[in-house]
Formats: sequence, C-alpha cells, structure tokens
Amino acid sequence: AAAAEAEVRLLLQEARESIEAARSYRRELQQRLRGLHQAREQIKDSATLTRDVLEQHFSDLKGTLKKLLDERLTSLLQEVDVIEQESIKPLDECQKLIEHGVSTADDLLREGESAVDGDVGQQNEKLCNFTKKALHIQLDSLPEVPSLVDVPCLSAQLDDCLLTILKNQIFRHGTVASRPPVQLEEFVEKPGGILVRWCKVDEDFIAQDYRLQYRRGSASHFEDVYVGPETEFMVLHIDPHVDYQFRVCARGDGRQEWSPWSVPQTGHTSLVPHEWTTGLEGYSLSSRRNIALRNDSQSCGVLYSKAPTYFCGQTLTFRQTVGQPDRRDSLGVCVEQRNGDDSLQRDKAVCISTNGAVFVNGKEMTNQLPAVTSGSTVTFDMEVVQLGPCSNEGGNFKLRVTISSNNREVVFDWVLDQCCGSLYFGCSFSYPGWKVLVF
Repeated sequence: AAAAEAEVRLLLQEARESIEAARSYRRELQQRLRGLHQAREQIKDSATLTRDVLEQHFSDLKGTLKKLLDERLTSLLQEVDVIEQESIKPLDECQKLIEHGVSTADDLLREGESAVDGDVGQQNEKLCNFTKKALHIQLDSLPEVPSLVDVPCLSAQLDDCLLTILKNQIFRHGTVASRPPVQLEEFVEKPGGILVRWCKVDEDFIAQDYRLQYRRGSASHFEDVYVGPETEFMVLHIDPHVDYQFRVCARGDGRQEWSPWSVPQTGHTSLVPHEWTTGLEGYSLSSRRNIALRNDSQSCGVLYSKAPTYFCGQTLTFRQTVGQPDRRDSLGVCVEQRNGDDSLQRDKAVCISTNGAVFVNGKEMTNQLPAVTSGSTVTFDMEVVQLGPCSNEGGNFKLRVTISSNNREVVFDWVLDQCCGSLYFGCSFSYPGWKVLVF
C-alpha cells in the first residue's frame, strides 16, 4: 500500500510538472503568435504607408512636370511673339513708305496728264511746274525691299531624345526597400537621459550621416535630436518612467536624400536626472539644474549634487566650457556633502583638477591626465570590490575607479571605511567663466 501510494504521488508530481510544462509551452506559443501578429501588422502597415508615399510623390511629380512643361511652352510662345513683332516692324515701315510713294506717283501722274492735255495758253506754265515737281520727287529713288531669304522664317526645334531621357530617368526613379539600411540596436538608461546606439544592417550601404529622431509617448510628430556621423548619441532631458519612441535613418555617401526610417522602438529611463544643488552664491544654474555656471561672485566653495544620484556601475560625465584654471579647481565624486571646503581635494573624495592632476582622499596621484579643455568630457566609472564585511555599522570597502579625459584614463582603487551605495558629485572653480553640464 505504501509503495502504491508513493507511486501515485510520483505520478501526480509528474502530471503536475507536465501540466506546468504545457502551460509554459502554451504561453511561449501565444507569445510567438503575438510576435507573428505584430510582424504581419508591421508588414501591412508599412506596405500601406509605402503605397501612400509613392502615390503622393508621383502625383506631386506629375503636377510639377505639367507645370514646368506649361511654363516652357509659354516661354517659347512668347519668344515666337517677340521675333514675329520685331521682324514685321521694319516691313510695316517699308510698306508705309511704298504706299506713300504710290500715292505720290498717282498724284504726279494725274497732274502730268492734266498738263499735257490742258489748254495751249496755260500748258507752258503747267508743264514747267510739273517738270520741277517731278525732279523734286526723285522718281529714280526706290525703297529697298528685303528678299525672302533675308527675312526671318520661324520654326521650332524639338529634340525627340528628351522623351527617351525622361523615360530612362523615370524608370530608374524610386526604389522599394524591404528593410531600412540602419536599425536601432541598444538603449542604455542614464540619469535623465538615454544613450541610443544604432548599426548598419545593409553592409553594401555606405553611410555618410545618420539622423536620429524621437517623440514623447504618443506625440504625433518626431523631432530631430542628432544629425552626424556617429552611431550613438546621448539624448538628454528625458523624464524618468516615460516611454519615448526613437527612429533613425542614414544618408548614403555622396547623396542628398535620406534612407527609409528604421522600425520605431521604445526606450525609457528609470534613473532620475543629475541635478546641482541650488542656493550656492558662486554658481548660477540652468532651468533643469543640470548645468552650473561659475559666476562673478567672490564667494568660493564646492557645488554639490542635489542628492547622491551617482551609483556604481554607471558612467558619470562632465562636459565643460573652460575659464581661467587654478590648481584648487576640482571635478569629482564624494561620499558626503561637507560645507566649508573650497575644493574636493579632500578625504572621502576623488577628483580631477582642471590641470589634469588626480586626487584620491586629498592626495595627488603620480599619474596625471591632460588638462581639461573646452567642450571635452571627463567621465567617472566605478565598480565595487569589497574587502571586508559590510554592514550598517560600516566595514572595509573598495571601489575601482576609472577617470577618463581627452582619450586618456587612469585606473585606481579607492578604499573607504564604509559601504557606499550611492555618491554625491561636485565641482569647485576659483575663477568665473567655467560652465559644467553633468549627465
């Protein structure tokens, strides 16, 4: 009986496992069905959109071509009118001159006939007057009439090869692509931003520039956020826990038109944006409080972040506009805010000075980075290497720190006497003109 009961339990267990496997199998199949449905919808929607684009483009093209042909016809007809008018004008003037000569000859002929056939007593006087008048008119002077070969004979020269050229160009105009040449590849969450990466999927396509667009949630219009040769871009001013849609296209080498857009994809960040703290007299902040400007105030001190928003495993980036440097300047991270200091070159902090010197807990390292330049970026990357037990009471704690600036980096271990899940960041500058963006 015990063996039979055990066998029943085993069978029940196997049945439950089979049921769970069947449920999992059904869920996977249903998920694949949804994937197939999405793929089918994408094909149908993109095909419909492509038809609309083609029909609209060729409709516009036909309207433009008709307009251009009408304008050219009008121009040629106007040219015919001008040549006709300019050529006939001298002929009209010559005709008036000849018609006047004919009228004058008719009058002279009638007067001559009257003088010849008149009374003998008055004939001598009439003949004398007629002869003088005839000599004055110069009957041997005739106006020149151009021959037909010397006057314009208008004609139209129409090259039939234009139709052949247009036909060849039209038949080569436009292509239909089954896949865009570039696609979005990865979204990396950043505090208040998203690092977007993309890649080519058509190896034969040579890209000159890329164009990245995004829109918030269900907004109707995409807007440009980057145009350039890079294959990644940090999109800032992203609100946490809000979906954004992205798409990218490319422009081929030597071409003006952009390729088709990639399939839109959704990205978001769950990390709150980095912000500088407000209220420090020596610094002015932007509206989003991610940019700090060292102003003309004589007040000195360290400007800290609003909260400890830097976590190990992330990359903290500073981008700055430079002013006059000073050896006490600093950019870096620290365990805690501490009022009264004029620099991060102190204990429980790591930083880089504007001249490139690196400080760990207030001590300058032998290794040095290039001086900070305008527009360059300084990045901090940290990973945890725990030396001893970590508890609420503290313990030995080691962070592996990488600081990069102007394509060079230093790597070192930062030993702390307490666990640090998150860190503050800060900066200090002695002279005005420095502006720092943090992300």
